[in-house]
Amino acid sequence: SVKLTVEVSAEEFDKALDLAFEKVVKEVKADGFRPGKMPKNIFIQRFGWTSLYNEAIQYAFEETYPLALQQTKVYPTAEPKVDLDFASLEKGKSFTYTAEVDVWPEVHLGEYKGLKVKPLSTRVTKKDVEAEIKHMLESKVENVIKDGPAENGDTVVIDFEGFVDGVPFEGGKAEKHELEIGSNTFIPGFEDQIIGMKLDEEKDITVTFPEDYFSKELAGKPAVFKVKLHEIKKKELPKMDDEFAKDVSEFDTLEELKNSIKEKMQKTNEQRAEYETEEAAINAVCDNVEVEIPSGMIDSEVENMMKDVEQRLQYQGLTLQQYFMLSGKTEVQVKDEMKEQAEKAVKSRLVIEAIIKEEDIKPEEKEVEEKLKEMAKNYGKTEEEMLKNEYVKEYIENNMKFEKAIKFIVDNAKFKK
Repeated sequence: SVKLTVEVSAEEFDKALDLAFEKVVKEVKADGFRPGKMPKNIFIQRFGWTSLYNEAIQYAFEETYPLALQQTKVYPTAEPKVDLDFASLEKGKSFTYTAEVDVWPEVHLGEYKGLKVKPLSTRVTKKDVEAEIKHMLESKVENVIKDGPAENGDTVVIDFEGFVDGVPFEGGKAEKHELEIGSNTFIPGFEDQIIGMKLDEEKDITVTFPEDYFSKELAGKPAVFKVKLHEIKKKELPKMDDEFAKDVSEFDTLEELKNSIKEKMQKTNEQRAEYETEEAAINAVCDNVEVEIPSGMIDSEVENMMKDVEQRLQYQGLTLQQYFMLSGKTEVQVKDEMKEQAEKAVKSRLVIEAIIKEEDIKPEEKEVEEKLKEMAKNYGKTEEEMLKNEYVKEYIENNMKFEKAIKFIVDNAKFKK
């Protein structure tokens, strides 16, 4: 971090006081004056210059702090911690303040060419295709009534009521409840004791609630469930043949379906391998780099990650608070778990930016124009509008620099067999 000492001249402070008055007077309610119409001399007589100091300091800071950064060539990564002696402020006089801020870290690149990276296999095996077919079969499974005793994997329809110390407890009773044996959705030991039961059989099942059970009143306590079994269903998978292929796809034969699955899996594997290879190459470069990352940069990245989580939860109809409640974690715990990933992401960006600078990586003007034309088409804008927008152009250039830098890293890696 860096501490800047900034001097605000008497003229700058007086100008800031004038701006502060123009803002504050609009909010003042006084007899005989409409809001914003009180003359400055009367305002000062009633409230004094000190009443404007807080606002004036803010105006002075907004004017002088960016200039101080520019003059000292300091590149901050977060908001500064500002300190000043409020008692020293006086109209017509200069004052100083200090601003302590985390700065953009210096990246010391190690070797970033010729690093060994293990290539990822994109091969699709027969076993992979069969697993996908099995998944498709299970999506078409039917539960059919059976007469024999309940077995693991069967779905049973039961009535149950739970008792602790002979007293029924809240939430421990249900009728005609469907339960798949082996799904582990009930208290440990409950489903195992259903195995072997027959139609219309009644049975007392004894279990013990886990010590970490969400209800503290029941945690660790033994319970008895009175169970009656009404129905047993077993899974019946469809036959794996051409008719099945017609039912689940646009293909006429099972062989055609398998070939299609293999092609799709191959493309997915290639995309995954490309992404993971890039990540592995970047990680290899990062391992050779020395950089001290300010905590503010990591904290900012964690905040961005939290916003992403919140957005994804909104799509599911949940809030962050509901997520914390369901996960049993606090906001602090979730953020702490994110810090390692956040630090890794920040370091990767810093390293890529350092390589961009070191190798002078930049897109050609023609490439940028082509991308701008593509964006214009996608957003319903004219090419002229996009070409005139310097912000969009800079955004595209930066993205293309990153893409080219990542390609440079991968192209210069050595892939081990």
